[in-house]
Amino acid sequence: MIRFDDQVAIVTGAGAGLGRSHALGLAERGARVVVNDMGDASSVVSEIEAAGGKAVAIAADVSDAGAVSDMVAQVMDRWGRIDILINNAGILRDKTFAKMDMDDFAKVINVHLIGTAQCCHAVWPIMRAQGYGRILLTASGSGLYGNFGQSNYGAAKAGMVGLMNVLHLEGARDDIRVNTLAPTAATAMTEGLLPQVALDLLQPGTITPGVLHLVSRDAPSCMILSAGGGTFAVTQITETQGTLIEGDITPEAVAAAWSEIIDPSGAEPLENAFAQTRKYALRAAKAKGVDLDW
Repeated sequence: MIRFDDQVAIVTGAGAGLGRSHALGLAERGARVVVNDMGDASSVVSEIEAAGGKAVAIAADVSDAGAVSDMVAQVMDRWGRIDILINNAGILRDKTFAKMDMDDFAKVINVHLIGTAQCCHAVWPIMRAQGYGRILLTASGSGLYGNFGQSNYGAAKAGMVGLMNVLHLEGARDDIRVNTLAPTAATAMTEGLLPQVALDLLQPGTITPGVLHLVSRDAPSCMILSAGGGTFAVTQITETQGTLIEGDITPEAVAAAWSEIIDPSGAEPLENAFAQTRKYALRAAKAKGVDLDW
């Protein structure tokens, strides 16, 4: 049984949609929940309290470092610890790249990516001192696979994966596990974009169970969980074995070897950036008869 008794969780953007669902799910299983939203989140707190749980609403703009720091300070004053951070806050400013105002590009990056980083940075020393923490970032298929008219949103959401990869490595020593959710759900952000029948199937409640697993004590780390409508899948980043071009390394040689370069057989994930560097250096050393003890 996954429980969160005696744990404190912050959920950003929790006034409605996915965030609300995550907050309710955490509270139902014993967590004390900080319901963060720029709008009125009192109704979510009331729902939690009516069911016998504990929650507090804190309005803070995640793109404002001072507001985030103040929110975290309030939580520590009230409950003395922070075990879980679910970064869910977000906005949309959709337009094709040719028509997009760069202020709108920056705004989406600031809320999604910079806001997520600021929330993580604010709780990081607390989780390190505790020797425990669970952090969830929220990405999107728009960042993983692309979506027309969402260059700002896609760039911000793809950035979540890079942030997760590094925080996973840096947090491992202190049992801080970091994962990413790539959800497809019926929310205010998708209303009008999908058929009503699809919206009825893609309710936030079908995704939250996966979230609760990713922030539990036995959670994995460095996973991208894609979810929607009760389906859960793991999105993986892998690298093909590739091919070593011997002799003259020219554009023509690369083009001639292209089918071998993109051959997916034997593709594998790499544990970090140096694993990639090591792979290339060792292969080049072997081909040139160089003794590289790495």
